[in-house]
Amino acid sequence: MIRLDGATVLLQWAVGGLLFLWVTGRRREVGLGYGWLLRGVYGLLALSAFATGAVTGHRSAGRSVCALAVAIAAFVALGVSVARRRAGVAGQRAIAERRTARVAAMTGIDRAPTERDVDGPEFPPALDLVAPAIGVVGLLFAAHADGGPAVLAVVRLLVGAAFLGAVTDAMLLGHWYLVQPGLSRAPLLELVNITTLISPFEIAAMLWPTGMVSVWTGTINDGWGGTLGWFWAACAVTTVVLCFVTRKALEEKSYSAVMAATGLLYLAILTAFGTDLVARAVLAR
Repeated sequence: MIRLDGATVLLQWAVGGLLFLWVTGRRREVGLGYGWLLRGVYGLLALSAFATGAVTGHRSAGRSVCALAVAIAAFVALGVSVARRRAGVAGQRAIAERRTARVAAMTGIDRAPTERDVDGPEFPPALDLVAPAIGVVGLLFAAHADGGPAVLAVVRLLVGAAFLGAVTDAMLLGHWYLVQPGLSRAPLLELVNITTLISPFEIAAMLWPTGMVSVWTGTINDGWGGTLGWFWAACAVTTVVLCFVTRKALEEKSYSAVMAATGLLYLAILTAFGTDLVARAVLAR
């Protein structure tokens, strides 16, 4: 029905995270350091996917090659971003300049602007699309290696990648507000909304026969008398609820609302991984 393969899960996570790095980066509002952090983390996850496949013996040549290529593409993008760091980010720079001017008008204190290479080229956000594009091909190879209904395997892997990537990036971006406190809430709210929209598709993919419904009916034995099936349902429902509560938290005007939303996203990551991995573990029996 489905195979729980550590290398595939790591590749999914890396692909989804890098995709939604582009979603955030295309706005040109978030500082360069956020991109450095995510490219480094997800590049290492892709490398881990490559290594895990070799160590465990669950080899898919196509998946392994693509996992290595994803890591290389992520690190190349990281290198380009570091090389062009003096140009900064246009949106972030514009916000800083407006706020500096406002403070100067109110207090008469004119802070010297940060030195930037305004004529130099900025990092092109489209470069962040290369790694996830390669990763999607790798997930197609992984779906073929898993066997079973081909369409179902592809849907579960691709939707799962988007689901895990969106919720992880949202949590990491929430922490980035500690580094860049003047950042608009729009990038974080966008990721929360995307996670909310993807959640029903993730749940539906795991219910798609043969799916979690078979655990409740007893067709599939989870080894715990159906408890894992209900645990999965609790994780799925809780993830959706946490997304809605996080959106409500972000409607509050105080800065602490962002930190509250980040805490809620911590919980959402746990329930999101429960939604994806518990189903895979049970259906792999």
